[in-house]
Amino acid sequence: MPTPRPWPQAVETVITTEAGLNLDPLIDIRMEALVQPGDTVALGRPVLKDRRRPELLVTAPMGGRVVQLELGAGRRQASLLIQHDEKVRPHQFDVRDARRECERGSGGPALRDLLQASGMWMRFRSRPFGRVPAGYAVPALIMVMAIDTKPLAPDPCLALKGETLDHLKLGLQALATLFDGPIRFCQDDGPAIVEESDRIRIARAGPLHPAGLAGSFLRREFRSGQNLNIWEISAEDVVGIGHLLSEGFLPATRLVSVAGPGLRETRLVRCQPGADLRELCHAHMKPGPHTILSGSALDGREARWLGWRARQVTVLERRDTKPQPHWLESALRRASRPEPVIATSAVEHALGGAMPGMALLRALAIGDDETAAELGALSLLEEDLALVDYVTAASPRFADLLRACLDRIEAMT
Repeated sequence: MPTPRPWPQAVETVITTEAGLNLDPLIDIRMEALVQPGDTVALGRPVLKDRRRPELLVTAPMGGRVVQLELGAGRRQASLLIQHDEKVRPHQFDVRDARRECERGSGGPALRDLLQASGMWMRFRSRPFGRVPAGYAVPALIMVMAIDTKPLAPDPCLALKGETLDHLKLGLQALATLFDGPIRFCQDDGPAIVEESDRIRIARAGPLHPAGLAGSFLRREFRSGQNLNIWEISAEDVVGIGHLLSEGFLPATRLVSVAGPGLRETRLVRCQPGADLRELCHAHMKPGPHTILSGSALDGREARWLGWRARQVTVLERRDTKPQPHWLESALRRASRPEPVIATSAVEHALGGAMPGMALLRALAIGDDETAAELGALSLLEEDLALVDYVTAASPRFADLLRACLDRIEAMT
């Protein structure tokens, strides 16, 4: 049996002074700013939209004043910084039509409009390719993720209690109203969190990583192809949908773990999306240099702000003091073929044991996209190969090779 996670009983609520936009790299949108520096925005007010798909909106993670807004190259990434002002009340949405649709259990145009206007639509992620689905798209299956087996990740069940559980049920009802396909509620092997129905089925997995990844559930039940459109969303985001329908505004916080060897203590906090990681961590760090990751030690990214889908913060002690290699040497190494990988059971287990692992890695290494697709690459995203990269220490990383493969296949579709 694995050692239980050393989580404290109490959950702190921390609203950092500033919050910044830290979008997932896979959110490929050409942004148009809807606010300017100096504007006061409410939680849930739209601040950015996609110029190509204007129904895709990014909303403010908290109420306050916009102190910085910059668009990057190609309008793909933004530097959006908001300073908290507790006097600014959340943006109130008109949810009456959407609630009526949920009560009828059919239709859903008002509900779809509400999810897009509130920015909750941006919380969906589709497979293959890992993009935010188009505003008119319909999935063949929705996977609601109420399990996370990444190292030091918080147990999502901790956020699904009491009134929150009622919001979860309302959010699931909304998904069942909006889409006709089945819903898989993915959880641990404990007691059922929700009741099964004709549309909602529970899928279970054990506590060992990577069993709790959406890709692992997907490979056990399906073999995703280009024509199989499967969406995933976290259970806490489904809670957010239910909270929106019940209260008329978005929830202000999400459950996040703050852990790692660079900290004196492990903490569970409720903070706003895009929270300032330095403010969350600095008072609890051990002496010495550190690296703060938004995400897990396997696939997290060094960042100042909490990532778009991140549910954990990992603080590592920085022990490597060697000088960085010359840029030309690094470029040549990245351009070379991967070093040989020894076929071991660890590599197979890192992929969940549900596909021919070594054959897939070989196809990715030589750029054989057709074979990789036949072996199940279309059911994977970078997070599904993060443990493989940790086990093999391969260079280039297999997660990067997978992304290049998926991008090439997507470009041909």
